[in-house]
Amino acid sequence: MLRMTSSPLIQAPALVAVLGRISVQRMSATVQELAHDRYAGRRVGTAGGRSAAAWLAEQLRALGAEVESESFTVTSVRELYGTPVLEWTADGRTRRLEHRREFVEHLASAELPHAHAAPVVAPTDTADVHGRWVLGDAADWARAEEGGAAGVLTARGTDADGWMPKMIAGPGVRTVPVIALRPDLHRELGEAVTRTAVQVTASMPLRSVSVDGLNVYAHLNRSHGAPRVLLTAHHDGVGDDPQRRLPAAADNASGVAAILEAARVLSAQALPINLSVAFLDAEEAGALGSAHHVRAVPPDTLVINLDGAAKLHEAASVEAGGPAHGLLAALDQAGRETGVPLRAGAMASDNRRYAAAGLAAIGIGMGMPGYQTPAETPDRVEAGTLLAAARLVTATVWRLAHADS
Repeated sequence: MLRMTSSPLIQAPALVAVLGRISVQRMSATVQELAHDRYAGRRVGTAGGRSAAAWLAEQLRALGAEVESESFTVTSVRELYGTPVLEWTADGRTRRLEHRREFVEHLASAELPHAHAAPVVAPTDTADVHGRWVLGDAADWARAEEGGAAGVLTARGTDADGWMPKMIAGPGVRTVPVIALRPDLHRELGEAVTRTAVQVTASMPLRSVSVDGLNVYAHLNRSHGAPRVLLTAHHDGVGDDPQRRLPAAADNASGVAAILEAARVLSAQALPINLSVAFLDAEEAGALGSAHHVRAVPPDTLVINLDGAAKLHEAASVEAGGPAHGLLAALDQAGRETGVPLRAGAMASDNRRYAAAGLAAIGIGMGMPGYQTPAETPDRVEAGTLLAAARLVTATVWRLAHADS
């Protein structure tokens, strides 16, 4: 079992030299690049996402790696193609809400391309809901659908910065629009409905699209009979809103930056290791890039996936799957050698696809401030966390290469 590190090990001189080659400046530059406006949040299937993959392929080729890109189909990506509208009118006054601060699209929502105005009924109201907005929760969806309601107004919380995070994959689409309000506003609207007639005007320009994802693979070190190690990180984000930037700096430009730097440093060493890198697409759409890739991965491969390297709190979260005992031992030793504390924690990322296929896989996470919101900017990615992530991954691979000694 992983425990928080309390007593660092003395590093081997050769490892000290390798770790000393890691550059925080290069990693920070990678985060800045991938979070740039030109990539528009790097959502799978977009021009920005493809451009980010192409840029990463060029970085890997510059290391002397054998690089290939592979496309695959991704269905049912939820795409917001306009800024939604939500306002209510009560007692002669109209209040217009701000998208992603005060309300947000629910992924189960049916498409409503144009603003529609209709009265609101509370869930306790036994009146006919036909053509009306129903104020309630998931328990009221069936009633709204069966009764031909205009839609459902439900509640959803915000993060610590007051944003409502964006997602692009989720439950099946309902037959009526579903819009999520901030809980305090949901209550306020409910109180208004009990004392007066309320009319809501709303739109939800949200549709499902099929797109092509793009994975980038690189082979760096080849050594006959040596362990196979695959370093992975997803390069996609959830994409910009139509009128708002979502830079995706922490999730997962930070993880990509640390993996790229570890690959850069390790590829310069004559290590007895077969080292590969996969920068994966469509993680935000259900980890579909890794699901596509895993079929071509040799069964004895050891997988290290990094998702988030922006703000290390008390310890890095680690989830292991498959026959990962040896991999975990190397990670634990690397954690003590680099002074990076580790603890067991859920990592719902690409590592699970590899583990489900029977591969030894670990997922590592070191924080994502501003997760999937406009506040996920490069300035919130801490240089010290990038350094810790790259050092941990590098030391783990170094230990795997020298396991016999």
